[in-house]
Amino acid sequence: MRETPTWRIPIGIISLFVFLIVYGVVIARYAPDIIGGWPGWAQTIVYLILGLIWLLPLKRFLIWMETGSWSPPPSPPEEPAPGE
Repeated sequence: MRETPTWRIPIGIISLFVFLIVYGVVIARYAPDIIGGWPGWAQTIVYLILGLIWLLPLKRFLIWMETGSWSPPPSPPEEPAPGE
């Protein structure tokens, strides 16, 4: 765990906030034009998928904010249990 703050945390939070606003505005602007005539159940499925799809890159983004690398750090080797 790091003991000093880094610039990645505030920049990451601001970037995430801006991205979510832009993503939401784009979806709110263009999705109704595309799927407005579809049945309600189909629109519900599309909006659920669009509402969850932004979570896909979130794990790597949070790892970057914490470590500065886009991939997770290697896990430490497991120690053998006592008596083995």
